[in-house]
Amino acid sequence: MNRQDRIISVAKNTIETESKAIANLAHLVNEEFAGAVDYIYHSKGRVIVTGIGKSANIATKIVATLNSTGTPAIFMHAADAIHGDLGTIQQNDTVICISKSGNTPEIKVLVPLIKAIDNKLIAITGNDESFLAQQADYVLNAYVEKEACPNNLAPTTSTTAQLVIGDALAMCLLDLRGFSSKDFAKFHPGGSLGKKLYLRVSNLTSLNEKPQVSPDTDVKKVIVEISEKMLGVTAVVENDEIVGIITDGDLRRMLTKTDSFAGLTAKDIMTHNPKKIANNAMAVEAMEMMDKYGITQILAEEKGKYSGVVHIHNLTKEGII
Repeated sequence: MNRQDRIISVAKNTIETESKAIANLAHLVNEEFAGAVDYIYHSKGRVIVTGIGKSANIATKIVATLNSTGTPAIFMHAADAIHGDLGTIQQNDTVICISKSGNTPEIKVLVPLIKAIDNKLIAITGNDESFLAQQADYVLNAYVEKEACPNNLAPTTSTTAQLVIGDALAMCLLDLRGFSSKDFAKFHPGGSLGKKLYLRVSNLTSLNEKPQVSPDTDVKKVIVEISEKMLGVTAVVENDEIVGIITDGDLRRMLTKTDSFAGLTAKDIMTHNPKKIANNAMAVEAMEMMDKYGITQILAEEKGKYSGVVHIHNLTKEGII
């Protein structure tokens, strides 16, 4: 087997091993899992997620997912906890401890300390007979048969399983809270994800000039309007309502059909019934319409009245595309 084939083979085996382990997790979700979710949901405190080694890395991701979906959470490294950071845990907080074996020295020191301050302990572990599992109030089983590592040593499948259990926990809490896309936007105001959830067409039209001509405007003035407003387009408006659109492409097509545009007006070259979008629609809807119809600008209206233009460059600049 050559090097390329071996790389492909190892990659496929890794993915197949982990996918089978994840599929098996569905059979391990039980009433105890539901009880842990229900306890967190009714808790007045935060969720403290802790672990050691690679499990600590997974814990930070679970904390991020919980925080972004409406469940306040804090990461506490297990090693730091037994050297002063135990004060992170407050009354009414729920502690989630992650460990594949459930028997590491740090876990054996930490768990009795958590129990001593009377906080509920949820274990995510692959060993339901471990010290951690025996001490926990709830055990979320993250058992895997083997690691994807060919030596069965490097945490691979086991950490993936822990992450999946954390995601399942977070999604159950999201569902119980009725956490909507609007709620999600509140927690993700920055970046393209947040903008897709809250940015509206009106936020974009307000950034642009508002090119418009009447149906009887002569073509020379139409060209000037398109050129000055620099959007490659103008709306044709009558009584504040959109009756047509003229783009750079329309002008080029006109020039291929006639040697002189003297006497021509906007209504002679405009496209009737152009694609339009409501000014209060989400910006991502404008993107979807542009993609569907293969256009780079779209006219916006508010209560049937022309309100401006959204250009594909607006969407690109805002990170929507």
